[in-house]
Amino acid sequence: MKNNLLPIAKEGWNYLALSLLLMLIFTFLNLDFLQFFAFLATLFFIFVFRNPERQNLLYQENSVVSPVDGTVISIEELDNEEDYAYKVEIDSSYLNVSLLRVPFASTLDNVDLYRGTRLSHMNSLSKTLNENAVLVFSNKNSNNKLKITHLLKQSFKGIDVDAVKSQNLQQGARYGLMINGITTLYLPHNFRLNVTVGAELIACESLLGYFTSENKEK
Repeated sequence: MKNNLLPIAKEGWNYLALSLLLMLIFTFLNLDFLQFFAFLATLFFIFVFRNPERQNLLYQENSVVSPVDGTVISIEELDNEEDYAYKVEIDSSYLNVSLLRVPFASTLDNVDLYRGTRLSHMNSLSKTLNENAVLVFSNKNSNNKLKITHLLKQSFKGIDVDAVKSQNLQQGARYGLMINGITTLYLPHNFRLNVTVGAELIACESLLGYFTSENKEK
């Protein structure tokens, strides 16, 4: 998978081009108010589609980094799950960088993208009706596995996932984009968590924790 190193994510190029074109048209027609509106839209798209280069920090082997920018809003122990022991929810807003990044060196075992509504997160129907993506990453050599779901909130753009099933991915590589959403990580029993509720995370740079060598007893 090729990483886009330009300052604007490729998913935003069409939005930016359209706003710039409208600004030129409104300038030519001397429509000052609409010209100013198009200028603000251009600034908005530059901001939400910004694509900063991140430093891939050299953590220990079996480390897992955050796949998104955002705030940890909940951590829950899963008593009735066979494969996963913890559920961590991360809230990402329009103020956060929207790029999604691979949490650890792995193979993408599964990816499903479900198009849907874009209701407010406060709406009880949002968890079942809103657009979402489900991805499972694993490392066959170490038997480590992690599931991620991305749930869209109110957003003008849908979720994009560039990675494909069975693709080998490096830790920190970009694999998609989500503007304004909730990311949920399902962590296995052999995971040592390193974050707390309220923590501010930076994709690729913030450490979530480590896979341990042995599975923990449930």
